[in-house]
Amino acid sequence: MRVSPDHTPGGSHALNEPRAVDVRVGSSTDALTPISVATRSLAARWPQWMALGFVVGAAVLADQVTKHIVAGQLALGDSVHVLGPFSIHHVQNSGVAFGLFANATALVTALTALAVGWMLVFFARSGARHPVLPVALGLLIGGSFSNLVDRIRLGHVTDFLDFRYWPAFNLADTFIVVGVSILFAAILLGDTRR
Repeated sequence: MRVSPDHTPGGSHALNEPRAVDVRVGSSTDALTPISVATRSLAARWPQWMALGFVVGAAVLADQVTKHIVAGQLALGDSVHVLGPFSIHHVQNSGVAFGLFANATALVTALTALAVGWMLVFFARSGARHPVLPVALGLLIGGSFSNLVDRIRLGHVTDFLDFRYWPAFNLADTFIVVGVSILFAAILLGDTRR
């Protein structure tokens, strides 16, 4: 692309030279860098880390307290009917959620530890991507971590929420399912808005 000649103060014309086009769509934080070059960091900052820590701590505390109460009040195998098909039934589970892989405790422990580590790395790199990430990942990490502590310390987890037609589970399992559901809903809503 050629530009028209400019008049210099001395009255002579500048040579016609090709000129690079600098298209700036939007603006960046320094108002100079083209938006195609400017990037926004998605790494978690202290507010996201604080929110994540609060949710993880609350999930672990709630799960550990309820397991302790059940183990202290009911003998292994005992149950108390609550309402309809729901009862509190003290069982031990060496597998993952809902009794799956009960005979692979070492493998389940290792995979859970890897999953928790991966979620923390993902959050460190992308915690500012969506406002629900601290809650969703907090529930996932809290539930996974609480069950992991029990597997390492006891070799099993205590399950007690029993709906008769579904394997017994605990609050940590519930937090994991709710966390995944929140992430899934956020992804679907994000795609719909686009």
